[in-house]
Amino acid sequence: MTLDAALKAAVEARLGRRIVKAETCSGGDINQAFRIDFFDGDPAFVKTNPRAPRNLFATEARGLEWLREANTLRIPHVLTVTGADEAPQFLVLEFIQPGRPTRGFDEQLGQGLAALHRTHPREFGFEQDNFIGSLPQQNSPCSSWANFYRSQRLEPQFKRAVDTRQLSYALRRNFEGLCERLPELVGPAEPPARLHGDLWGGNLHVDERGAPCLIDPAVYGGHREVDLAMMRLFGGFSESVFASYQEAYPLSPGAAERVALYQLYPLLVHVNLFGGGYVGSVERAIARYA
Repeated sequence: MTLDAALKAAVEARLGRRIVKAETCSGGDINQAFRIDFFDGDPAFVKTNPRAPRNLFATEARGLEWLREANTLRIPHVLTVTGADEAPQFLVLEFIQPGRPTRGFDEQLGQGLAALHRTHPREFGFEQDNFIGSLPQQNSPCSSWANFYRSQRLEPQFKRAVDTRQLSYALRRNFEGLCERLPELVGPAEPPARLHGDLWGGNLHVDERGAPCLIDPAVYGGHREVDLAMMRLFGGFSESVFASYQEAYPLSPGAAERVALYQLYPLLVHVNLFGGGYVGSVERAIARYA
């Protein structure tokens, strides 16, 4: 795969710099990604997708900036991004040279994530809707976490899965039972936490200094246990990360019993993105709390 001429010209025009080399690199399941080298200065990372939903890259750029505002873990700088009505659609970030984790990497990640979660936004939600993967993610603010988790997270994804026949309509009774119980299930009241929102192992990067760097967020103000539950869902994080987090910012009582509850949202997302392989996990999680 090569950087096509129209994209190359558009990036050069945006940055006012001439590209002398481009090579493909990992960009996840959805987008095309390139490392680009300029005639002068440091390289950059370009994400593009001709079929990207409108505002996909603009909302990702804003999410990265919002995480950077916390000044905790490293987040890549946004160099430029296209608007919703521009073509081709792309996002250009600083290129972070991959490295090997240094001693203390897990502790740095756990403590840094705790510090990120301690920077509390005003409300549950975000200033704009965004995306998780390629799926729309609603962020209308709610006064309570239980209401937000129900109306902005679980219900839209469950409805999409039923409408596309990934999940059976018969599951709705149990799902509605779970939703009715959410105020008692979500745990003790906490202030909103600044969440990455899609924190699986593929969105953790090791930078050139061997330090953790977070990429590809789906940000909002939410319950901090959501990030931690996502980290446990697909693996890739050692127990020392969670122990360091717990030492820096202890979890409320009953957190272990809420892990599956907070894994339900990413599981529904995966049903809608990838199909039936995740249906059983969704059914078991719903049955557990219904």
